[in-house]
Amino acid sequence: MSQKVSLQNLINTRDLGGMRTKDGLSIRHGKLIRSGELGAASDEDLKWLSNHVGLIIDLRTEQECMEKPNPSVSGTDYLHLSVIRNLAAGISRDKGSEQKAFSVLEAEPEQAREFMIHAYTVFVEDEYSVAQYRRFVQTLLEPRKKAVLWHCSAGKDRTGFASVIIQELLGVPRADIMEDYLKTNQFLAADLQNMIEMVGRQMGITGSKLEKTLRYMFAVQEEYLEAVYLKTEEIYGGFSAFLSKGLGCNRQTVEHLRKLYLQP
Repeated sequence: MSQKVSLQNLINTRDLGGMRTKDGLSIRHGKLIRSGELGAASDEDLKWLSNHVGLIIDLRTEQECMEKPNPSVSGTDYLHLSVIRNLAAGISRDKGSEQKAFSVLEAEPEQAREFMIHAYTVFVEDEYSVAQYRRFVQTLLEPRKKAVLWHCSAGKDRTGFASVIIQELLGVPRADIMEDYLKTNQFLAADLQNMIEMVGRQMGITGSKLEKTLRYMFAVQEEYLEAVYLKTEEIYGGFSAFLSKGLGCNRQTVEHLRKLYLQP
């Protein structure tokens, strides 16, 4: 599974290095890193990023970037690559989306669940999102001495799906991909608990219903990723076909990625 990078304030930063593929190879350490937003980075965190990361890919919306700009990281390139067309409650973390998310909390938990499933399927059915994820993959084709780091706000949904794409392309078994995707909940557990308490105070709502709804909105669920796989079956005929037809990843692309990022 991906390994947590020990930073002071960036709690959901993980190196995909060490993940094994179906044919017994492993992802190189220090090459592919996923994270949440970087605004809280300490001076020590920034020093680590400067030393180890060559490119930061920011998957957030323009509004999110304006409200919470990334810090400057010396010696590191930056690419803004928003992967969703519109602000989305539970996915983006700008003020407008968070207000919308709180309005969803007044509904039944099942509605929050359905809302998030739909938000995920947008990744593979919306032409804009597909095009942006295609650019994400193309960016990874360039050899770099240091790592590529991609992030969104919490590092769970947009970042999580970007990680799934590269893991699928490199040949990681799907069961391991799912396990790694769900691992996000471990690192965000304290943040989620704080949110449950904060929302309970602000809205005067308590109990299991609120907690269940918040977990649907601000944690990852196995069924979210399963819904994406099912949607690619419906649209493309499978996830492999999504990679080739949707993201333009032909055999040469896959071989190049494997050469860059895998080792015996």
